Amino acid sequence: MAPVLLKKPVSAIPVVTETIIEPIQPSSVIVIHPGSMYLRIGRASEPFPKVLAHVIARRNKLGPLPIHKDPVLMPVINMPSDMVASLNEIQNAISTVLASCLTKEGKLRYSTPSSLVTDYNKIVKPQIICEKSEISWTKVQDGQDFIYGDDVLHLNPKENYNIHWPIRRGQLNIHPSVGGSLTSVLSDLETIWKAAFQKYLDINPKDLKSYRAVLVIPDVYKREHVKELVNLLLDRLGFMSCFVHLESVCATFGAGVSSACVVDVGDQKATVSCVEDGISHRKTRLNINYGGNDITRLFHWLQSKLSFPYPCALEHPLDCLLIQDLKEKLCHVNLDVCGVQEKSFLIKRPDQPAIRYSIKVGDECLIAPLSFFHPELLCITGPKKIRILHRNEGMPDDPHDELYLLQTQKRGVKETGEGPSDQSLLEDTHMNDEDLDSTDPPANQSIREVEQEFNCDQLLGIDQAIVQSIERCDCDDLKMKMYSCVLLVGGGMMFKGIHTWLKNRLQVQIPIMFRSEQFEVITKPKDMDPRVTVWKGAALMSCFDTAQELWIKQKEWSKYNVRVLREKAPFTW
Repeated sequence: MAPVLLKKPVSAIPVVTETIIEPIQPSSVIVIHPGSMYLRIGRASEPFPKVLAHVIARRNKLGPLPIHKDPVLMPVINMPSDMVASLNEIQNAISTVLASCLTKEGKLRYSTPSSLVTDYNKIVKPQIICEKSEISWTKVQDGQDFIYGDDVLHLNPKENYNIHWPIRRGQLNIHPSVGGSLTSVLSDLETIWKAAFQKYLDINPKDLKSYRAVLVIPDVYKREHVKELVNLLLDRLGFMSCFVHLESVCATFGAGVSSACVVDVGDQKATVSCVEDGISHRKTRLNINYGGNDITRLFHWLQSKLSFPYPCALEHPLDCLLIQDLKEKLCHVNLDVCGVQEKSFLIKRPDQPAIRYSIKVGDECLIAPLSFFHPELLCITGPKKIRILHRNEGMPDDPHDELYLLQTQKRGVKETGEGPSDQSLLEDTHMNDEDLDSTDPPANQSIREVEQEFNCDQLLGIDQAIVQSIERCDCDDLKMKMYSCVLLVGGGMMFKGIHTWLKNRLQVQIPIMFRSEQFEVITKPKDMDPRVTVWKGAALMSCFDTAQELWIKQKEWSKYNVRVLREKAPFTW
């Protein structure tokens, strides 16, 4: 008798269903680009971000204790006489170079002695325009615990508030004074962002669970800080998911170029990084702690030497904004402008008459922006350091760091008997901070491969930093790509004519074998404001289908924490 085959009930047959990935709605994505001076936020569906001062004022509840106020402009250090003499020599050297330059008509530029400018400015008297200025102090409600954004800049100095800028020089502003702990800085960021979402994007903080967040971070970052920021987004603010990406890569997406040496000059830092097809080569990342803020301070210092008539008190935000506005209007690198120029500006202060000053300016308006190429002048705000991204030395939540992987790889080679000696392995364990290439997996690397250590006994100008960054590329083909396209973004270097000066200086320094007629310095990609290029690139990237795998969900973060960044970050963690 033939066996009877029993059919499995239809209901018991497992059904394999394909996971349908729904396209992400740009209106549900919030792009966050936190800067030292400004915070840029907005929905990915919007053409431009909302921009506000990245600052918060908290009511001082500790009684008559001294109030803590982070300055708007970086303070000038106490300079000994020999340092002042050195700065004067550098200034005179730049003036000599400018005097030897030609105008468009082929004529030599002429300069006027600074004594003529000083003599004129000494006798300048203010002119009253109207009896009362139309601006006013920020209105403070009784019991208001905090004020944020641009309102802080117009806060009456007599108000009892501590003022904090949570990001300085591109990093979290950790310091030993009031509000300088990591917990306090993260609390400030949470308060600012939450309030900004509600005011500028009309999003109730309780509804953030229905939104996704894109966080843009500097190329040279601190892993502990990135971890805390992601935790802030997913745990404390309650976003549905988020992903993190680097400023330089976002800049290339925003500019619409596949490969470029990205130069991001912000308010307080300048970063150079070589990006190829969406990958930022870690060896090429350089961070220098100078930016537009330092140029503003230098401009004021140069004008003070010329008897600038208005007595600026740069501990007051309104005077800082005045000097910053004057820098943006007066500074340039236009060689056709020669000699003494007469300019005027208005002073508007709450409860005071509006007054006008007429002053004369000279080549100091060119010397200030040219300090990007003579960074010794920028040392008036303190020593300038070059930072690189160090190797991942391990975190409690992520034990499988680069050092662990490297040692495991060596151990495997040792067991096969094909590797170097025990002594050389021991020596290689103490490698420098950049012994792994972020673009290649460890399996494709030579065990003894060590990245070139970055040594520099002097501060680099922006042109020198570009050359140093490109020279750290692995191959000649990549160097050729980088030398042919330099992308300039950020708001710290927006001076008329400075990109031409930069291009001319780079053309002299580029090795002959890499010189090309296609070399270009892009300053306004797609006629876009370079200050929003990074934000725009992050917004575009968040809507790509390929970005689906980058999102870190809230549950994943709760379970795996920082280990998720190793798996899902679009750059080597």
